[in-house]
Amino acid sequence: MKLGVALPEIDPEVGGDPAAIREFAQAAEEIGYQDLSAPDHVLGVNAASRPEWGDRNTSADLFHDPFVLFGFLAGCTQKIEFSTQVLILAQRQAVLVAKQAASLDVLCGGRFRLGIGVGWNPVEFVGLNENFHNRGRRSEEQVEVMKALWAQPHVTLTGKYHTIEDAGINPRPPKRSIPVWFGGHADATLRRVVEWGDGWMPMAYAPGDEAKAAFAKLRSLAEAAGRNPASIGIDTRVTAGIGAEAEWREAVRFWKSCGITHLTLATYSGRGHLRRIAGRSLSDHLAAIKRYWNAVADLL
Repeated sequence: MKLGVALPEIDPEVGGDPAAIREFAQAAEEIGYQDLSAPDHVLGVNAASRPEWGDRNTSADLFHDPFVLFGFLAGCTQKIEFSTQVLILAQRQAVLVAKQAASLDVLCGGRFRLGIGVGWNPVEFVGLNENFHNRGRRSEEQVEVMKALWAQPHVTLTGKYHTIEDAGINPRPPKRSIPVWFGGHADATLRRVVEWGDGWMPMAYAPGDEAKAAFAKLRSLAEAAGRNPASIGIDTRVTAGIGAEAEWREAVRFWKSCGITHLTLATYSGRGHLRRIAGRSLSDHLAAIKRYWNAVADLL
């Protein structure tokens, strides 16, 4: 089981400082974390004009473009892997994402994992001139388009949403593919994981029976489709903001017993079963990830 960490870029003292971003990534790699993830939002709303918005992301929250961010960090690190958790694919052009992902995968030496989702904020889709209402169905064809472009030097494809006329991208990924993982919790997401995905990124489950039932459902769907459930990775989130070493170890043991392949530590997230750490500085986050690693590394 791999343990990764989410980059706390949403905290300005980290995300707003290139030196801090570099230091966090290099420290995570040195500590032993095997994966560095980043979220994705292009637009944030002005909460002042939407009093009903609640605690969802707004323009006050800092999000770097993941491809630019990981391109920067590819030159600052040696072995830590990168993953988007998750890139909102349907608000982007599939061919352009295929190109960006391939370029990043070349520049980081094949260390990239593309986590994708359908998004929840129609404001972003309107601003990017994409259709919010068909985003799920369209994302399926987008994955087909990207996989073809990564594998073949030239692609001819006519789909419902895409047309490619004997053309290709260059460079292509070194392995002629990039792992595609789906985020989300809907039944449609599980179906997409089984049909198209290398893995699943469910972020909302706490340790317990609900999580076990969801994993069992995924594996049942895989078997029904003639796919080996062991070929599908699962990446879920853990927190350093609740409890201490004993509780952290208990959670890791639970996830390992479920057959989870990847865990991602989030120090900045405060929703659901996750809680952000008390501090927001780079030193606060570095202390938290080092303490967490020292507490659970022997269980991986």
